[in-house]
Amino acid sequence: MHCDPRFSRVREVFERHFADGEELGAAFAVHLDGELVVDLWDGVADRHTGRPWERDTPAFAYSCTKAVTAAVLLQLVERGQVDVTAPVAEVWPEFAAAGKGAVTVEHLLSHQAGLPALEEPVPVEEFEDQPAIAARLAGQAPLWEPGSAHGYHALTYGFLVGEVVRRVTGKSVGELASAEIAGPLGLELWVGAPDPVIERAARLTAGERTRDDRPAATATPTAVTAVTEPAPSGPEPAGAGGEAAPAAGGGRAPNVLEEMARAALDPGSLMNRALGNPAINLLKGGANNPVILRAGWPAAGMVTTARGLAGFYRALIAGEILRPETLREALRPRVNGPDRVLHLDTSFGLGFMRPSGTFLVPSPSAFGHSGAGGSIGVGDPGRGLAVGYVMNRMANAISGNLRGMRLLQAVYDSL
Repeated sequence: MHCDPRFSRVREVFERHFADGEELGAAFAVHLDGELVVDLWDGVADRHTGRPWERDTPAFAYSCTKAVTAAVLLQLVERGQVDVTAPVAEVWPEFAAAGKGAVTVEHLLSHQAGLPALEEPVPVEEFEDQPAIAARLAGQAPLWEPGSAHGYHALTYGFLVGEVVRRVTGKSVGELASAEIAGPLGLELWVGAPDPVIERAARLTAGERTRDDRPAATATPTAVTAVTEPAPSGPEPAGAGGEAAPAAGGGRAPNVLEEMARAALDPGSLMNRALGNPAINLLKGGANNPVILRAGWPAAGMVTTARGLAGFYRALIAGEILRPETLREALRPRVNGPDRVLHLDTSFGLGFMRPSGTFLVPSPSAFGHSGAGGSIGVGDPGRGLAVGYVMNRMANAISGNLRGMRLLQAVYDSL
């Protein structure tokens, strides 16, 4: 392990999480101005066997995947192969069905398409057939007028954006992420993991209640069993990743949290429909099942180390993946405010989360994406920071846990 003395506070927080029993296994990495200044790992990768968490232990990082998928598509934009302002139907004609002819690629990337949930249950046989799932979405009508509102497309984001990528290139997001990003940069990052990576991946496990958990906001069985091994309660919705921001002066936050909790307890809510189909819980072990680890869903299918995730953001802000002007334009917020799926405020650029009630970062120039259970990747061009955090003890609270946020705050406090 490595920790620059300037960031000793980060190591203290990381070690305290283990001492307090909040972590099972985890890793945390930080680049500052291109230098790897923090590279920490500890704990157990598999609670059943006691297998230790090693330097190269990867973990399933859920919606942290969305940022990598965005980068893959934006590379196509740079090459003139995709116009984000153009209708999706220009490259995917079937998508124009049910009144979606004017939906743009930008709407897909910013969660404005009105397709946050699949209407029909996806059979297990289709879990590794992304074009088949995308075809289901192509036939659906939007739940709201595209562009008029936004709602977190927890899983459908990937099938939609991934099909645009496939129509243009003939390749999957995972294939391009490997060939154009992870491979050339030497990153431990896979959108669809090969068998040798699956064999050494950390095994996710449901968390126990800790001081981070909100007592009244546990997820429903639909959302719970989809993400990890069976447990009385489960992790937060895929991609929410942070605690709810308090409203200044006693504003709307309490009511919003009540709405969110009610939605979490309602199997028919849009939140649970968005999070629970395809239903990962149909597979033994949930997200630990090789079918999921191998499928490479572009919304929630990445297996990575903390070092690989931090390295992705280091390369992004260094201009090694996208041109600086492309990244700046991608980070311009397209939506900001109440989310029709998560109820809390969210803010998105083109596939990247921006600071909001569900992405609490200590800097207005930061961006990135969080994932179910608490994993998080952050880039901050204003401070020269790139951060990655992965773990295998999932958070119970529907709005996430504070482990990653404490570590992130310690990074900024150390500057």
